[in-house]
Amino acid sequence: MTADWKKEINAFMKGPYSFMADIALFSIITYGFHLLFRYYAVEIMSVSFMHQSGIWLADRVFEISLWINRNILALHITTEPVNTMWFSNGGYISVNDSCSGLKQFYQVFFLFLLFPGPWKHKLWFIPLGFLVMFLTNIFRIVSLSVIVLWKPDYWHFSHDWILRPFFYVVLFGLWVWWVERFKNRKVNIS
Repeated sequence: MTADWKKEINAFMKGPYSFMADIALFSIITYGFHLLFRYYAVEIMSVSFMHQSGIWLADRVFEISLWINRNILALHITTEPVNTMWFSNGGYISVNDSCSGLKQFYQVFFLFLLFPGPWKHKLWFIPLGFLVMFLTNIFRIVSLSVIVLWKPDYWHFSHDWILRPFFYVVLFGLWVWWVERFKNRKVNIS
């Protein structure tokens, strides 16, 4: 690559259209990670640490969602030992390791690890991203609980086409916050 190409790319990355480069990088990292996880999920989840992490997260999401359903929404729910909530209309929700949000944790981790920005902010922003994804997942399970109870015919559509993609909306919101507040921030060395 000649010096002229390097200068043009650098000018584009810092010029008035730098947002396009940011969007492209976000898309490449997010979609690339999605494809890797999709095609290698069995191999990834067969690693003991990953499998145990998924189970642990699924247990926490189940426990908190169950508590909200019972204590805040006052839903009558019976449970089974395998993280399953049964509702009064015969509908149920099972929270297993694929519902744990582990993939989204790793998506947050790799997106903000690879995306440009100051490391001192990445050290707290990535754990904050984990928390946001965890809370998003709890919102998702509680929402699905309400749907399975009151509008069960919409459960599959809501699960597959509204609440699963909602993770990407939240991830995009985190990324916009990162780009707007931290990516281009100048570090003061005094």
